[in-house]
Amino acid sequence: AAAAAGGPGSVSSMARRGVHSSVVSTIGETPVIRLQRMAPEGVNIFVKTESMNPGGSIKDRLALGCIEWAEANGHLKPGQTVVEASSGNTGIGLAVVCAAKGYPFVCVMAESFSIERRKLMRFLGAKVVLTNPA
Repeated sequence: AAAAAGGPGSVSSMARRGVHSSVVSTIGETPVIRLQRMAPEGVNIFVKTESMNPGGSIKDRLALGCIEWAEANGHLKPGQTVVEASSGNTGIGLAVVCAAKGYPFVCVMAESFSIERRKLMRFLGAKVVLTNPA
């Protein structure tokens, strides 16, 4: 009853605490930080920490934008597979977005690229297809 009435476990209570209903809603919601000691006196410098996106880079924004554009324009429908040739951050961003939205994702990359990136994409549910780097 507490959850239904706006209590501690309710959706509105979780939103006030920064709890998101999907990882997708966190993409781009990265902190803006004012640098204290790097600017001349009287000048404010702000940085947006894109590394705080769920996939660890600004490419998460690109991945979300591509998928949402394809959905909105009828190019991507439930159950269809997303395929991308990527060596890194775009593939990771697509793996995050596709996992959250329920699309199978296949990433094609050269076998010479990072084993850690392959493992991360597989952990996120992607199929990784390796090609000969030559």
